[in-house]
Amino acid sequence: MKIAPCDDSQIRSGACTEPCRREARPIVLMVTILGSSLAFVDGTVVTVALPVIGEQFGGSLSFMQWVVNAYALFLAALLLVGGAAGDLYGRRRVFNIGVVVFALASLWCGLAETAGQLVAARALQGFGGALLVPNSLAIISAAFPPEERGRAIGTWAGFSAIAAALGPVLGGWLIDLGSWRLVFLINLPVAAVALALSLWRVPESRDETAGRRMDWAGGLLAVLALAALTYSLTTFGESRQISQSLVLAGVAGVLGLLVFLWVEQRSGDPMLPLGLFRSPAFAGANLLTLFLYLALSGVLFFLPITMIEAHGHTAMLAGAAFLPFTLVMAFLSRWAGGLLDRFGARLPLTLGPMIAAAGFLLFIPAAPGASFWSAVVPAMLVLGLGMAVTVAPLSTVVMNAVPAGQSGLASGVNNAVSRLSGLLAVAGLGAFAALVFDQS
Repeated sequence: MKIAPCDDSQIRSGACTEPCRREARPIVLMVTILGSSLAFVDGTVVTVALPVIGEQFGGSLSFMQWVVNAYALFLAALLLVGGAAGDLYGRRRVFNIGVVVFALASLWCGLAETAGQLVAARALQGFGGALLVPNSLAIISAAFPPEERGRAIGTWAGFSAIAAALGPVLGGWLIDLGSWRLVFLINLPVAAVALALSLWRVPESRDETAGRRMDWAGGLLAVLALAALTYSLTTFGESRQISQSLVLAGVAGVLGLLVFLWVEQRSGDPMLPLGLFRSPAFAGANLLTLFLYLALSGVLFFLPITMIEAHGHTAMLAGAAFLPFTLVMAFLSRWAGGLLDRFGARLPLTLGPMIAAAGFLLFIPAAPGASFWSAVVPAMLVLGLGMAVTVAPLSTVVMNAVPAGQSGLASGVNNAVSRLSGLLAVAGLGAFAALVFDQS
């Protein structure tokens, strides 16, 4: 009798070469949602905790930026390594390692006694997230047949976006309940469930044609270049002055990125095959991702801080500001994935960003003294609608634009672009905001 790819013996022995049996697919989808939600929640949950964390450690705005950026830096720079590692060594294996690393880093965050320890632990969290996020989407692509993949990715994208939006709500509740440390410790039971289900039922898959070497030089260059650029922007935002060290860091970051591209072009096994961007669909989808998540990350970072510091709201209420966004994503993301299966990606990828742009514009009237219900809530509802229509088609276009064996790498590239957007938003917009507040 033929062994189904999700049978226990197949799960533990080798690569999955065809979709899972139907009854096993919900478990696979649940595991990937739980795992990726760890990374997505921690990308947003910390924002409402920043004022309390900054007060405890006596940190400045730049410290709060580094609490966010240490995570975003390693996540953005190493997602490509995580995707390539999954294609080479097995997506389930690398995913599970990422879950374990993320859980240990979360424990370290919860027990951190100094600002330096917290920033270092956040960086380790980013490394764990870089292993599990790209492989969660690649596992879905391997487990579901093409005709069901769009809806499955839509479900994954919807729940992942919901998790990211619920992060501030959960964080605010935990902070008001007891301590900011609970924001990180809550990850431990979620990671345990994800790991147990993965070992039980998720099939292994890999790219049998992948090169046998990891591009560690490319990964190191990406980390160093992005770290230099982040330091330059963050330091400028804190000092409001252009110093020699700031200029040197900025130049080093730009040169590092150029050297990274040169190394990738010459490498036999690059973590970022530049040939992928010859596909107009792949290049266009990633460009859209860059701009869309740059704007979204700015809202996720600054809205809770503004509500708490400028308006005196509680952490719980600041987090609850994201509930309208969450509810719209919850109800419409799977529906949007179904539309993709029926009508293709062009229409939702045209309308979705336009709707999201309208949502961002609606934040403009939300000045001090404006009503929360008349300014913030409508903007969040419209933004949620735009993201719901956009996310699933965007992810599917990226995955379908490359050969099936490179799905983990493609997922890593797209996720790296979205995390890079968050990194640039917090560092760059933070510097801009500091200048504006200083002048006013």
